[in-house]
Amino acid sequence: MTMSKKYRVALGAAASLLAASALLPQAAQAKTLRLCVYDPSGAAGEAYRAATDYRLEMASQTGVEIEAKPYTNEKVAVEDFRVDQCDAVMASALRTRQFNGVSAALDSMGAATIVRNGKVDMDASFEVVRKFVEGMAKPQAAELLSGGGYEIAGILPLGAAYAFVNDKAINTLEAASRKRVATFDHDKAQAELARAVGATAVAADSMNFANMFNNGNVDVVIAPTILYKPLELFRGIGNKGGVSRFPLAILTYQLVIKPDRFPKGYGQKSREYMAQNFELAIASLRLADRGVPANNWIDPPADAVVRNQTMLKQIRLQMAETGVYDKRGLKLVKKIRCGLAPEAAECSEATEN
Repeated sequence: MTMSKKYRVALGAAASLLAASALLPQAAQAKTLRLCVYDPSGAAGEAYRAATDYRLEMASQTGVEIEAKPYTNEKVAVEDFRVDQCDAVMASALRTRQFNGVSAALDSMGAATIVRNGKVDMDASFEVVRKFVEGMAKPQAAELLSGGGYEIAGILPLGAAYAFVNDKAINTLEAASRKRVATFDHDKAQAELARAVGATAVAADSMNFANMFNNGNVDVVIAPTILYKPLELFRGIGNKGGVSRFPLAILTYQLVIKPDRFPKGYGQKSREYMAQNFELAIASLRLADRGVPANNWIDPPADAVVRNQTMLKQIRLQMAETGVYDKRGLKLVKKIRCGLAPEAAECSEATEN
């Protein structure tokens, strides 16, 4: 073969390779993508450890290499994702709602809570969450989870949001009247709840709400029990306070990706993987609940439980009308609730339909 012919063959081969590479997804050409993970405990926390397991599993399944970067400031983690410092972010749905309202509807006030005979049925409430997570992991739901350059790539339960109080006398929502309640500035529903019960809303965020409670600057904070020990909320509880055994919401961690940076179909595989780990996550949450001393739990009276549920529903409907909560998502959650508790009065009402 002459030199010129060899050159033409080599040039043709190079051109073919270039053409083929142009057809590859951007992620396939990238060395490593970055996942920003919010965890109050940083690299030592459960969320970051879960993210580490996730990236290893997804590398095995898809070949996509991901590095996980821990953040103790949730606002910064989400903002870094928004301004392209991260290709994906794992944070609470209270923060990720801006990227997808349907999946975040699960975290709406009282949306996942089932009450029977004046008591919260936590097993049934967690079943609402499980069915929603598994439903969102089905291929048919993919369209609901994508839009605006973002995609929800998985949901994991974070736990029930309980009221931590510095006085056991605050055993109902009404009892919080004239008390100081820490409310996240990015969750309008919390401030509305404080207003509805006649409490004073004190603006807070994930970085300072625990210190505000522990230092006596507020009387009530809303948090899952997985934060009880890491944020030392027992200091704010002291000898007189406790944890109200009524979930104001059941919170989730949600994984959001920029799909154009990942191979086609990555989001679906990711959602399926995270849904498969639901029971493991629930086991961790139940363990966290048991980590709160028995004498610190406050059981609200049965009539107060029903009133609480009604008040949360009213706030949920109000937030839906103002566009804070996604009506499509709320409809899906109600369908699950009524499938599990068809005897509930709301199931014969036209709201959230």
